[in-house]
Amino acid sequence: MRKLPTWISRPRPMLSVALVALVAALAFFALHALTREIRMRDVRAAFHAIAGWQIGCALILTALSYFTLTFYDYLALRIIDRPLPWRVAALGSFTSYTLSHNLGLALLTGGSARYRVYSAEGLDGPDVARVIAIASATFWMGVLTITGVALLAHPSALHLSTLAIGPDVTRIVGGAIILAAAGLIALCAYGPGDIRLWGWRLPLPTAPQAMLQIMIASIDLTAASAALFLLIPGADPALLPTFILGYALAIIVALVAHVPGGIGVFEAVVIATVPVDRPALFAALVAYRLIYYVLPLMLGLALLLWREIGSTLRGAQSLLNGLAPMLTAALCFVGGAILLLSGSLPGVPGRIAALRDLAPLPFIEASHFAASLVGTGLLLIAPGLYRRLDGAFLAARSLLLAGAIFSLFKGIDYEEAAVCLNIAALLQGTRHAFYRRTNLVARPLSPGWLASVVAVLMFTIWSGFFAFKHVPYDQSLWWDFAWRGDASRFLRATLGVSVLLAGAGLWHMLGGAPVGTESETEWDDVLRILSTADRTDAMLALTGDKRFLLSPKRDAFIMYQVRGGSWIMMADPVGARDAWPDLIWALRVKADAAQGRLLLYQITAEVLEIAIEMGLQIVKYGEEALVDLSTFTLEGSRMRSLRHTERRASRDGAQFEIVEAGDVPALLPELRDVSDGWLDAKGQREKAFSLGRFDADYMAHFMCALVRHEGRIVAFANIWATGDKRELSVDLMRHVEAAPVGTMDFLFARLMLWGREQGYARFSVGLAPLSGIDARRLSPIWAKAAAVLFRHGERLYGFQGLRAYKEKFAPEWRPRYIAGPRGMGLITALRDLNALIGNPGEIDVPSPPSGRLPPVALAS
Repeated sequence: MRKLPTWISRPRPMLSVALVALVAALAFFALHALTREIRMRDVRAAFHAIAGWQIGCALILTALSYFTLTFYDYLALRIIDRPLPWRVAALGSFTSYTLSHNLGLALLTGGSARYRVYSAEGLDGPDVARVIAIASATFWMGVLTITGVALLAHPSALHLSTLAIGPDVTRIVGGAIILAAAGLIALCAYGPGDIRLWGWRLPLPTAPQAMLQIMIASIDLTAASAALFLLIPGADPALLPTFILGYALAIIVALVAHVPGGIGVFEAVVIATVPVDRPALFAALVAYRLIYYVLPLMLGLALLLWREIGSTLRGAQSLLNGLAPMLTAALCFVGGAILLLSGSLPGVPGRIAALRDLAPLPFIEASHFAASLVGTGLLLIAPGLYRRLDGAFLAARSLLLAGAIFSLFKGIDYEEAAVCLNIAALLQGTRHAFYRRTNLVARPLSPGWLASVVAVLMFTIWSGFFAFKHVPYDQSLWWDFAWRGDASRFLRATLGVSVLLAGAGLWHMLGGAPVGTESETEWDDVLRILSTADRTDAMLALTGDKRFLLSPKRDAFIMYQVRGGSWIMMADPVGARDAWPDLIWALRVKADAAQGRLLLYQITAEVLEIAIEMGLQIVKYGEEALVDLSTFTLEGSRMRSLRHTERRASRDGAQFEIVEAGDVPALLPELRDVSDGWLDAKGQREKAFSLGRFDADYMAHFMCALVRHEGRIVAFANIWATGDKRELSVDLMRHVEAAPVGTMDFLFARLMLWGREQGYARFSVGLAPLSGIDARRLSPIWAKAAAVLFRHGERLYGFQGLRAYKEKFAPEWRPRYIAGPRGMGLITALRDLNALIGNPGEIDVPSPPSGRLPPVALAS
């Protein structure tokens, strides 16, 4: 049963993609049914019938809608008490919505744009998340209010395709929605000032602010819907309430469906709910896509680029490089979608005729086929640009240039060629941003991007079948090469795209994952440096599950491991202090070049300055208990409990013994029985990376502290000791259930007394995770969550109990930290860390040679 959640979670990304693909397929199926009687020539005629004044009014209303959108963020920033100038909020809001409206994946696309803008103004990740949450709430308040008003104003029964809803029901639902909006305003006026969930606080707006939110969103949606209404040739103003209701329902369904850009879903709902001439409505929807979606997207990307160019001119070139991957990935995706859509639609007759004198028919057919393949390639290569891959940059630039050429030779489509060339020019201008030299093929496409590719492909296929629904399909179409053979070209292009996607999928499945290319571990240097360590956690280098990065002078090393996309450094570097900064930066460079994220785990205050210089987020992990052995004694009132337990175990027959490393192998069978019994009793399994495990080679490196009872070993702990006798500690601590009461306290007390006699300076009792973290009103969200888990998470781990147990030895507590990427990157890295610690069998690196640890590290 324990494996069930993991088994369920593994296919979750693919299930998400499948669900989005299913919704998109249903939407296109519905769209196909709704447009069954529509002919392409009728849509073309209706499109050309749209007057210039209609387009001009639609542009003005679109501008009004997006202008109103900017106040979503402007107001949200004031609600969270982080006000910014309108121009900053407008840039963050406009660029975010233009990206998310077209590409979907709102948290990835729109959220990234907001974070890019607002983080430069001093906002952190939680602040940006609050802005997104409040802006989303504003939008939904407006959608529901408009829907409620439209339902109340609807004069008769509501017809949704074949479904009819009576006027009484529509008015009741509309009234309920308006009452819910009024209740929300009342909650803001008389309810709590904020919402608290798991330590995260989301402030509620005041009643005037809530009313202003509804007003802003209502203006936005009214302007957006009116822009589409005015594009419908001959639309009757009396239909406006019905139209606004259909528009609001289409927006809701498109958002709930999570199809990128709502493509297909939005159109299907509008056509099903608005009773007007369908060819005219379909033509208006095409024009609306261009005016309300594509045009603002181009403007938003241009604004982001202009902002970054301005920053570059002021000396901040890195900002442009930071934004270039997102911009170019989005533009390449749009360029690929344009090429695919063009390949599914008829060519312009006049241009096709002009091509007859310029190129032979087979060349034109091949260009049409190749342009669709180029479009598919751009969809697939776009994630590589987002990851800064130099191979993706070269491939995308080549595809864009080829797409421009093929667009000209397949139908003199100079508009598409211009788009491709402009994107290629932008790529060339930002070429320094693509520096990662790694294997693109072995990196799988993200579920979100895969869903976008599927949605675009389904839309282009549907567009082709819609455009050529009058054509009788038979086998001869595949081989029909003619000047007006648009349907044949569409079929061949669709086949080519399908073959290319299938080949790419197979390539991804068979491609091997990236593996390290480091040279064999230089154990002589590692062991020599290890003998100079002044902290016992350096002995984790001998667990056999680490990679090593050595300094050029071979006087220091870092131990780390790679899991998923996370490069995790364990504890502080070992060796010469002056080599630490360069070593950690070298690991950062290696991780970045491999598209990875760096996580520094259980570091001390000595590494904090380096982590801060790297811009990493610092999180307190807990505290380490250190006992001063020079003053350690069992006497005194503070040690009464420990002294009583130690003496009781001694009276019950417990005997303490130190076994030298050379004598440990002979005891391994008996020690393994103790270890296995302890694991079974605790319901645990061996860990890795941050802890040792019971392994014959690993155990043979160290002395061992034993507790015997009636001659039988009932408890043991392998001893970590530094060569300079600065610190003493233990790693594995295990005992049998039948051991005398207080056996482990007895072992620790006797080992500390032994360490004092041998001249060791301190004893490390180990870490207490989440200890010493205060949650104050202004503390960051991670500190609040950690404090809640420490106080109330005893069933999960026993945080307070562990701290209380170590406290009985009267230690000095010193903090340990985690440093990693900001935002979701830290959560992902911690997830990889947890998997690394909990799955030792998945780590495959050379183990250290047994019996070769220098004697000084085992000095007794």
